Amino acid sequence: MKNFIFISPNFPTNYWMFCRELKNNGLNVLGIGDQPYDELNPDLKNSLNEYYKVSSLENEDEVYRAVAFLTYKHGRIDWLESNNEYWLERDAKLRTDFNIQSGFQISDIPRIKYKSKMKEFYTKAGIPVARYHLVDTLEGCLDFVKEVGYPVVTKPDNGVGASHTFKIENDEQMKHFFEEKWENIQYIMEEFIAAEVNSYDAIIDSNGEPMFETGNVTPMSIMDIVNNADNSIYYIVKDLPEDTRAAGRATVKSFNVKSRFVHFEFFRLTEDQHIGKKGQIVALEVNMRPCGGFTPDMINFAHSTNVYKIWADMIAFNRSTMPVGKHAFCAFAGRRDGKNFTLDHEAIMAKYGANMKMVERIPDVLSGAMGNQMYVGTFDTKEELDAFYSDILQCNN
Repeated sequence: MKNFIFISPNFPTNYWMFCRELKNNGLNVLGIGDQPYDELNPDLKNSLNEYYKVSSLENEDEVYRAVAFLTYKHGRIDWLESNNEYWLERDAKLRTDFNIQSGFQISDIPRIKYKSKMKEFYTKAGIPVARYHLVDTLEGCLDFVKEVGYPVVTKPDNGVGASHTFKIENDEQMKHFFEEKWENIQYIMEEFIAAEVNSYDAIIDSNGEPMFETGNVTPMSIMDIVNNADNSIYYIVKDLPEDTRAAGRATVKSFNVKSRFVHFEFFRLTEDQHIGKKGQIVALEVNMRPCGGFTPDMINFAHSTNVYKIWADMIAFNRSTMPVGKHAFCAFAGRRDGKNFTLDHEAIMAKYGANMKMVERIPDVLSGAMGNQMYVGTFDTKEELDAFYSDILQCNN
């Protein structure tokens, strides 16, 4: 029996389903988390063979000792994974420390976590990248602006999501950024790209070949959603555009991705720019884990399938017979508390209840990028999708 350590199986709250499918496939599923066992979701408890509680997953030494204990008790660990961006480096270090060869090692981290390092591999794949500058001095950044013009976007070179991201439109804002930026953190500054985000979401087998592919579209900037406390929308595409598929597959090869669920982000240009023509796909960043939050569930709704099982089948068998059924758009709308929406909850459910798949409050830890109240529904046409967004986001003056 293969031993699989799942780091933080209790968060996000839907990740217990990865554990369930692993256990169903005959793996010995061992969880390490910081939530007391008695407080775990009963479904998660049933999906684990053993759970080791640490006081904090931030405590590197304690997590190391947890892996050492589980190795001593169960024998060699075959897989260790969190499927979580926040723990990617920790996962890689633990694999390296315990000689677990089935995933990224610590030596792989720079090219998969540092935005500046990713550009080399995107370029190797033939995908254009935005011009950039590693933030040094105010004078150095102003020289970069002379080359590319305002606005520019700057964020931590090794960061998660849109945390501490700035859109800088003039010299005064540039000076403000230097006052606000975190000390001892390397930032990357890039030319601003007018675009919507299109993603390639795929489960890749041990040979680097896709077992399942889809994508999503984010018409609104995550940076603006976070910085302006705005509503959040994105949707799973009904059919993956061929140029996104081609770019995604080329990126898989360039980054030498194997045995992973990935979420690669691309810009689709909304106007002609220095980097390319309107409609062209250009690089944004790679994420070597599933798209965050409830997106795996949305993918299931959009394609009448179960990506938790396809992923677990990849781990256990390197293939899957899980069917993919009817395709639809799956919309996410995250409404922000405190806005004067035209339709209240009851009106939304009266009009769109038959379309709804998930209607829940969003955990506070995710609300910055996703809003406070979510509505997830499926729609057969783009026209129906657009009408839903128009209704659900409309506010009274």
